[in-house]
Amino acid sequence: MGNTLFKTGTRYRKGETIIRINASEYTASVQSAKSNLYNELTSIMPDLRLDYPDIYPKWQKYLSSYDLDKSTPELPEMTDEKEKFFISGRGILGSYYNVKNLEQRLSKYRISAPFDGVLTEALVTEGTLVRSGQKLGEFINTEVYELEVAVSKAFSDLLKVGEKVALSNLTKTKTYEGTVARINGRVDQASQTIKAFIEVNDNTLREGMYLEANLDAREEPDAIEIDRNLLQENNQIFVVRDSILDLIDVKPVYFSDKRVVLKEVPDGTVIMAKPLLGAYTGMAVKIFEDTTTKTEG
Repeated sequence: MGNTLFKTGTRYRKGETIIRINASEYTASVQSAKSNLYNELTSIMPDLRLDYPDIYPKWQKYLSSYDLDKSTPELPEMTDEKEKFFISGRGILGSYYNVKNLEQRLSKYRISAPFDGVLTEALVTEGTLVRSGQKLGEFINTEVYELEVAVSKAFSDLLKVGEKVALSNLTKTKTYEGTVARINGRVDQASQTIKAFIEVNDNTLREGMYLEANLDAREEPDAIEIDRNLLQENNQIFVVRDSILDLIDVKPVYFSDKRVVLKEVPDGTVIMAKPLLGAYTGMAVKIFEDTTTKTEG
């Protein structure tokens, strides 16, 4: 572990160690590979002195500065073709890149904070056995939050990167200002919506909070708004005809996290106000005025 306990809610500064995994066994294999490279370099020095006296000094200098306890320095620049063939033929290049690969993997045994943030999930504690591919926790940036919204493709022309967006919590007691950061270039085939991502910065926000986004949009005549969970697959909703359930096709034009705006719903149609478990076409139902919703003409 790092200097600070790896626990949910702990804050870390950029560059601070979040977690350190015991790498003693892997460190030994890295040191072994570095030692092999050092031995290979030592073995070619006599031949370099005899056959390539002009390049011998720079390789001797490199060998003298080689420290097994430090990161392996970059090999001297090889400008002569004969020098490249000689060094490569002795296996120096292969050993060098093997060592650098091992060193790179060793550095991942220490995870440092890429930004100022807070640990929101900790799945290991000190002494826990860590396996390859195992999730250790979750670390988030508390400076900037991102809200994903789905907008009907009919309103895609209203979305622009950099546009300001008014946001509010679900109780309408707090407002925020966000900015459209990214817009997905693909339309979701199932819902026919486009996903946009809004960045918002406020120290009162918390990960997982629900927010509503208010976009400047055009009016949609002859449209109704219902709970999103009433919309069935293939853009259909249940309606009541002579006390019998039936499905009709509708046209969704806008989605929020809980609501959907629909068009092409005939005037006077009686629709379900709440989802009915096990509902099916032809099911007999009884209408109650206080639990049904009618479209307005």
